[in-house]
Amino acid sequence: MIHVDQAIVVEGKYDKIKLKHLVDGLVIQTDGFRIFKDREKSALIRKLAQTQGVVVLTDSDTAGLVIRNYIQSIAHGGRVINVFIPEILGKEKRKEKPSKAGFLGVEGISDEILRKRLQQAGIGCEQPIQRTPVTKYHLYEDGLSGGGNSKNRRKWLFKQLGLPEYLSTNHLLEYLNHAVGYEEYQRLIQLLKQEENQ
Repeated sequence: MIHVDQAIVVEGKYDKIKLKHLVDGLVIQTDGFRIFKDREKSALIRKLAQTQGVVVLTDSDTAGLVIRNYIQSIAHGGRVINVFIPEILGKEKRKEKPSKAGFLGVEGISDEILRKRLQQAGIGCEQPIQRTPVTKYHLYEDGLSGGGNSKNRRKWLFKQLGLPEYLSTNHLLEYLNHAVGYEEYQRLIQLLKQEENQ
């Protein structure tokens, strides 16, 4: 089990069940979009973000992104760490058919991938991983923002990192700084340049 000091926020009860056998720590479910009307739960998440921090682990679909952004907004400057799961086609065992987006949700992702994503974000580590930060200027300089081909270059990077394509530049930057670091980012940029030159 991974000991987690921060509270982990997930969407549903099956996500919570999945996480509870992987982590030793507080796991809170938003009950999907019900979080928008649940003032008590929103206040709890805000308080946790401002004291111990919260880890947001939602599905890789647009609904997950909307919930993720809502958690960020209610945190009021508290510590929010976004952990992203990869877009893996499939359906959960308990469901008759796949989700609208066709990707596995948190409950369907393997334990190994979840552990790896949490550890990459520094969750459950004795000492936080020290990384050289990637900045917005780096993204601009490397053609990932503000350029004519930026969207395609970001799509390529999202695919390499196993991230959903619709993430904002800010979410990408956060992920790069929590889970990747500048050195690995530069390695990927060099690989991208090599592929573009072929």
